[in-house]
Parts: sequence; C-alpha cells; structure tokens
Amino acid sequence: MNIRSVTRVIALTFGLLLMAGQSHGGEKNFGDYQIHWSVFPSTMLTPEVAKANNLQRSKSIGVVNISIMTDNEHSQPQPVGGQVEGQVANDIQQVKFLAFRRIQEGDAVYFIAQYQYRPAELMTFNITARPTGHRQDLKVRFAHSLFND
Repeated sequence: MNIRSVTRVIALTFGLLLMAGQSHGGEKNFGDYQIHWSVFPSTMLTPEVAKANNLQRSKSIGVVNISIMTDNEHSQPQPVGGQVEGQVANDIQQVKFLAFRRIQEGDAVYFIAQYQYRPAELMTFNITARPTGHRQDLKVRFAHSLFND
C-alpha cells in the first residue's frame, strides 16, 4: 500500500469514525478560517494504517486530529497548511504537551497527535493553530472522554 492509499484510508477512517459516533469532533469559526478537530481511540485505526503512519494502537492511547480550513472561491472548505501545537490535561489538571505531526496528501493537510488516557477520564485539549501566512494564533479548547471497547 503506497502513502497515497494509506492517507486516503486515514481520511476515510476519520470520517467514518465521526459518522459512527465513535469519536468526538467539532469546529470553531474564526472568520476566514475554521479549525476542525476529532478525537478517537487509537484502536479504531486498522493495524495497517497505524503501522504505515507510525502510530501506536493501544486501549490507553487516543488520537487527536486537527485541520485548518478556509473557504475557496466557490465557498467550499479547503485545507490549508500551518502549524499546530497543544496540550491535553486530565481531570486532575496533569498537563502533557501534544507532539503534532503534519500529514499532507494532495490538497489534504491535517495534524495528528497521540496521548495517553484512562477510560472515562475527561481530557481537556488546548490547541493553538496558525495558518501559513496568518499572523494571529487561532485557539480552541474542547473536552472529551474516551471509552474502551
């Protein structure tokens, strides 16, 4: 399986996870830009996709996926590059930094990080994104709990 196929499988997996209710997703509008996110257990990735993208699969590891979007000339959302950084805190305020990796396939650009969690533990994410060429940081904060199968 080549990288193009793997990336398509990841994008499809993220979409299917959102539709199936297996993950948490959302978005925040910043005028010209939107930040989209999804959070799901790493066990939702197939072993092949996880291996191809150097991601760990474990019942104690979650995945957070961030996309920076803007509308094109046809008012359709399109991804843009940039930088993403963030932190995740558990319910007793233990903070860990997230190591985001940029993944690009054709026009698709997204940022993925993994983090450890305990089942039903409320995790609060503080994410800062900066689109390429944009001077202002775009900040989002959201919380989610993951449950194991």
